[in-house]
Amino acid sequence: MESLNRMAIELADEALEFAAELDVRPHELENGATVIDFGVEADGGIEAGLLLAELQTAGLATVQTRMDEVAGAPFPHVELATDSPGHALLGSQKAGWEVSVEGFEGLGSGPARALVAEEDAFRAIGYTDAFDLTVLAVESDALPTEAVAAHVAERADLGTDGVFLPAFRTASIAGSVSGAARAAELAVFRLFELGYDPTDVVAASASAPVPPVAEAEETAIGRTNDAVAYGGQVHLTVRSDSEALESVASTAGEEYGAPFVDLFDRVDWDVARLDQGVFAPAQVTVDVLGGPTHASGSVSEGVLAESFGLA
Repeated sequence: MESLNRMAIELADEALEFAAELDVRPHELENGATVIDFGVEADGGIEAGLLLAELQTAGLATVQTRMDEVAGAPFPHVELATDSPGHALLGSQKAGWEVSVEGFEGLGSGPARALVAEEDAFRAIGYTDAFDLTVLAVESDALPTEAVAAHVAERADLGTDGVFLPAFRTASIAGSVSGAARAAELAVFRLFELGYDPTDVVAASASAPVPPVAEAEETAIGRTNDAVAYGGQVHLTVRSDSEALESVASTAGEEYGAPFVDLFDRVDWDVARLDQGVFAPAQVTVDVLGGPTHASGSVSEGVLAESFGLA
């Protein structure tokens, strides 16, 4: 597999070249790192969100929008497809890097994780990256600082001038779009949690509605999770059959049925206390090559309508 970071850097260059058209704002920090504001202080937009999702998947996924409905109302939906689900979704897109540096708090996704490669998922897919530039997309309500860039550079064993940090609030257009693009990632990660070999997932396609941008970050976090858990639809093609293929959809989760803001409030926003099975797409079809097809879950337009303010 070619370097995930090399492929992502090409997309970061595209964001810099078309910053005005995308309504994103690049900032060079004093230590030479580059922050690209996709939706913290910048407005961004649908196209910015699609490029952000491409960055997060290191260019290994096709990401686009289509129009559909939620509870009878027209809403954009994000579609994502990849023939490299292990590397694109677990090796890059997964938000597996908790950034906590000198008062800054954020969640990192993207191929910088593959330079560190400490998560179990990297051992499962058998991949570690090596490159002299890196991209870590940071989800936070503040722009990354020099200290954040230095932290990323140190862990990735790079100079700070090789660090690119796309940044966005969850409560932004780009945050809503990139959140809706996570349905396939959550399906493949859920399979991994259930003990299925992620290298046996051959292809993944998914769609989910783009939630309205909320005023508060907490509401936005709830809505982006609702968009996938109650509106996400995923199709996977896999090599081997397993009982785990029947338990991928969010309907298998014990807390399924309530908007995520309510679920988070019940546990005082300690996400680890929730049954992790609810962090999955609403509806999943799995085709086993030369074998059976498994279909599970269902879309809940009632929860979506409540979450999106349509009820």
